[in-house]
Amino acid sequence: MFSFNRVHIIGYQTQPVTVRQTPGGTSVTDLNLVTPYSFRSASGEQLTGKNFHVVTLWGPMAEVAGKFIRPGSQIFISGRLQTDSWEDEKTGDKRSKTKIVALDMILLDPKDGQLPALQGGQSVSTLVNRADIIGHVTRDPEIRTTTSGQQVLTLGVATNERWKDKASGEDRERTEFHNVVIWGELATDVSTYIKKGNRVFVSGRVQTRSWEAKDGSKRYTTEVIAESISLLGVRSPVADEVIQTDSQRVQSAPVAAATEGVSVPGDTVPELTYASEIKVEDLPF
Repeated sequence: MFSFNRVHIIGYQTQPVTVRQTPGGTSVTDLNLVTPYSFRSASGEQLTGKNFHVVTLWGPMAEVAGKFIRPGSQIFISGRLQTDSWEDEKTGDKRSKTKIVALDMILLDPKDGQLPALQGGQSVSTLVNRADIIGHVTRDPEIRTTTSGQQVLTLGVATNERWKDKASGEDRERTEFHNVVIWGELATDVSTYIKKGNRVFVSGRVQTRSWEAKDGSKRYTTEVIAESISLLGVRSPVADEVIQTDSQRVQSAPVAAATEGVSVPGDTVPELTYASEIKVEDLPF
């Protein structure tokens, strides 16, 4: 695997679930999840709002959703971002929509119903909206400044998925293109050090925004709002120092052993011991 595309969401279902069947008899359904958010901006302003996510479930997972998920149900989804494209029949314009294809699902509500809403306690009631991507940058980043003076940059990152087709047995490959939005000081660093073709790790949250096109239709775009970005494949002075130290230790060990008459084990990594302060009998489960 040379790329990575994973999304983790904890949200609430907003609509009744309708399960449909493909011509081949496979069950499929779409969830519509809302994840409220609250975070502090670079300027110190506390921002609140909500994100909406379309999640596609296939097979037994879709059938479970049809039986047990209702509007208001809290759900954990782990999956991948997938963008479907098509041509508008009326205008001929190219259209696209990004969704989450679920790989795992956990129903989070207790059997006796949800707990009451917390009064306060934001630190323990925050929902999950996280995307992690490892891929290649598709174009050189261009930084711009908003009217309020903030630095912002949009980065294109491509990930690849490979699988074997169950029907034909042939190897298949699909490329996903992700729009990554970077703000503030991180945007400045990205514009300085990251270029087209570089491999990067991006961690952030998924956000879908909408606008009205010239023809009056509503359009949507899904982006990953980056919280951190790592340039991959870069030499590390720290790692080089450790490697050099270990190499010197290996070379000097036989000499020391010969002069002192001590046998030297082949593994030069020091043995680590760990004693936990927690006793099994003290655990409440």
